[in-house]
Amino acid sequence: MTPTLVLVGRPNVGKSTLFNRLTRTRDALVADQPGLTRDRQYGIGRGASRPYFIVDTAGFDPVAKGGILYEMAQQAEQAIVEADVLLFLVDGRAGLTPHDEEIAARLRRANRAVRLVINKAEGQQHNQIAAEFHALGLGEPFVISASHGDGVRHLLHSVLDEFPEDAPEEAEDAAGQGDDAPTVPAIAIVGRPNVGKSTLVNALLGEERVIAFDLPGTTRDAIAIPFERNGRAYTLIDTAGLRRRGKVFEAVEKFSVIKTLQAIERANVVVLVLDAALDIADQDAHIAGVAVEQGKAVVVAVNKWDALDEYRRARVREDIARKLPFLSFARFHYLSAQKKQGLNGLLRSIDGAYAAATAKLSTPRLTRTLQQALIKQAPPRAGMYRPKMRYAHQGGSNPPVVVIHGSGLDAVPAAYTRYLERTFLEAFRLQGTPLQIQYKIGQNPYANKGK
Repeated sequence: MTPTLVLVGRPNVGKSTLFNRLTRTRDALVADQPGLTRDRQYGIGRGASRPYFIVDTAGFDPVAKGGILYEMAQQAEQAIVEADVLLFLVDGRAGLTPHDEEIAARLRRANRAVRLVINKAEGQQHNQIAAEFHALGLGEPFVISASHGDGVRHLLHSVLDEFPEDAPEEAEDAAGQGDDAPTVPAIAIVGRPNVGKSTLVNALLGEERVIAFDLPGTTRDAIAIPFERNGRAYTLIDTAGLRRRGKVFEAVEKFSVIKTLQAIERANVVVLVLDAALDIADQDAHIAGVAVEQGKAVVVAVNKWDALDEYRRARVREDIARKLPFLSFARFHYLSAQKKQGLNGLLRSIDGAYAAATAKLSTPRLTRTLQQALIKQAPPRAGMYRPKMRYAHQGGSNPPVVVIHGSGLDAVPAAYTRYLERTFLEAFRLQGTPLQIQYKIGQNPYANKGK
């Protein structure tokens, strides 16, 4: 399971700055003003050898009794419960405060791994500013500067190295790679609240297995359900709806976002459920983007299709094509989960997407396809030279990974890589899954001559 790191601390100690650095985004608001963060912010961590989730929390006051500070503390309390590691941030410039001591006392009771992180240490002697924080009794502190990046890589690697690596065969099963890909596809049903995810799950199962109610947020956790259809075994994962952060208030519902991200991570195929009666929202694109970024096969179910007339249906198709162009590899199904219409076609596409994601691609055919793509359109020159691509082979599956060997490949532009991705997908008829390309540059045997 992917570790979840949660940032906690009093206001204005730099939690959001560290969050942005670890996710390499600007998703969290940052300003020299305490209490700017109110809701929990979640993201996919980067910069490490293994995947991880990172959660930013509001300024934590464990003794707050009411008002907005109490609500913010409740958000942090829920994050503490769900964390694998708590990164307790303190301000190295301000020194140890009574507020820090109150938080430390609460974290010691949390039965979670806690790592003390002293932030804002730029230009200071690390040993001197760390000395007084030893009184918190949380072990040797990490001294960093989130704004400058000093010490962040050491912190990240030290924390993640504490988690045991999956055994090779377990890692392959989890990722769907290797010769022994899983035979039971895990299917995550994801989407915004109240689009009909639980109704779709019940329709596929043929029973009222999960609660389906016309109220956003009914599902609070990711529920894995094994079932069989047409002689084929599956595992369905019903998830809570992901909505815009400004629309999430309850702490329990808020942290269901992490559960949904974890469900996407463990799935082989992601079914994105859209509501045909609503416009395609940025949140729909965000959910789809998370699945594609993680290399998951995707099938799109446009639900409540029976409620629309022909004019509205045409508008919905245009809206989808305009706002979700990066899902061109996926199959779209227009159905009614409530009336159980279109379900067989949906399952056939799920089977097809899973087969495409785990397909075996022969090296000779991959190389021939690459050579044909080069003849049709060569990569653009980079200065005086043009990148040279010699041969290709498969480097993994779920999603399919094509490794291309050659020279000067670090200069291949992203647009040309997308051209090659489309070429391989079309040549092998891989519909329903993204495809990733990796470049491997051969060593120049003459590079060190004369030195």
